Amino acid sequence: MLRKLLVVLATTLLVAACSSEPPPPPPPPPPVAAAPTSYMVFFDWDRSNLSQQAVQTIGQAAAAYKQRGSARITATGHTDTSGPESYNMALSLRRANAVKDALVREGVPAQAISVIGRGEQGLLVQTGDGVREPQNRRVEIVVQ
Repeated sequence: MLRKLLVVLATTLLVAACSSEPPPPPPPPPPVAAAPTSYMVFFDWDRSNLSQQAVQTIGQAAAAYKQRGSARITATGHTDTSGPESYNMALSLRRANAVKDALVREGVPAQAISVIGRGEQGLLVQTGDGVREPQNRRVEIVVQ
């Protein structure tokens, strides 16, 4: 009798184990934030007007912004070391604002764009004072 009872109990447990549903799969990992994308726009000496190449690059940055949805853009202006520091600080801001204006024309909301002027700080190519270096005359556009 005990043996019969144990067989029935084992059979019942086996059937119960087989009929239960498997546990649900684990949730997917959270989406990884896209890495910031950066673009560079270069300027002629003592100028803040945009070249055709600059306009194309700004168009690419605007497209990256639109693709991300709720992104932020930072436009950071730079100069080379020729000219007085105070003049170069103002020139770097004019350059960054020229880029911002072009981004707005491309459909990026003005409130999504931060403008920074760094003047002679953050040289791409290290030079002495008074050196006209084209790579340093730029605006870096970062889409985050």
